[in-house]
Amino acid sequence: MKICIYGVGAVGGYIGARLAHAGNEISAIAKGATLKALQQHGLRLQSNNETFSVKINAVESPGALGIQDLVVIAVKATAMGAIAKQIAPLIGPDTIVVTAMNGVPWWFFNDFGGDCSGMRLRSVDPDGEIAAAIPAHNIVGSVVHGSFSLIEPGNVKHAFGNTLIIGEPDGTVSERITTIEKVLSQAGIDVVVSRNIQQDIWFKLWGNMTMNPVSAITGATCDKILDDPLVNKFCLSVMDEAARIGKIIGCQVSQSGEERNAVTRKLGAFKTSMLQDVEAARPVELDALVGAVREIGQKNGMETPNIDTLLGFARLFASIRGLYP
Repeated sequence: MKICIYGVGAVGGYIGARLAHAGNEISAIAKGATLKALQQHGLRLQSNNETFSVKINAVESPGALGIQDLVVIAVKATAMGAIAKQIAPLIGPDTIVVTAMNGVPWWFFNDFGGDCSGMRLRSVDPDGEIAAAIPAHNIVGSVVHGSFSLIEPGNVKHAFGNTLIIGEPDGTVSERITTIEKVLSQAGIDVVVSRNIQQDIWFKLWGNMTMNPVSAITGATCDKILDDPLVNKFCLSVMDEAARIGKIIGCQVSQSGEERNAVTRKLGAFKTSMLQDVEAARPVELDALVGAVREIGQKNGMETPNIDTLLGFARLFASIRGLYP
């Protein structure tokens, strides 16, 4: 397969390195320091006791590559507007576009959601530009479970977790899903095929939509957030509202908030991705993680006072630092 990684950060770099190491033809769209590093040193990965470098075809413009068999989009949701304007040369009628992103994606209600089916989320795709640029029939959803970080541009460190959940938006197990499963599995990635990828997306979102913005505002690691009884209680209230919204749209959450936070506590004193973004002065993904949940609740007639409060404080915090438009 001709495979392109769009966004060679920690997650995209890990997936790309695994695929290239397994012998696949890998290209990447990158810019700046990342493009330079990939062209000079290849894509590097440190994982457990394994360290290797693979050569990939790194370019700045999608037009230099042409139509791909598989495109993996692994970027922050905040970058999707710009990508929508550039991605067209990579996508043909049969191109598979896998989104490996956090939060609620623009395509979430494609063939899903009952009465919400077909709903456009203005919080993540205000003008419909992303949906227009990436045809719905090309999309396959995914959820990444693992801890990855960038040592430097083009150099990825893998700490733990190696699972990629993939699924068709309509819940079918298609021939292309089977093909992707095979390719990823042969690259050493643990693949799970889902019959409800939206529920998997929602479950991960439900678990991190509080820790991320609260850590960004306070500068606290997750253990300190959980140790504060008032902050912890507020986070549980947000999670309760998100779980009730999930139930309405077909994304039932089976855990309690306390059970989920017990899992988070086992990870220890770690910094969330949003806190790392704030410290590095990078834009934050508030709309995909919190704003979209609020929008879905509003469109279903639900009051979400705790989600509203979280979004308001986090949005103001990020705005005055130039990290939120």
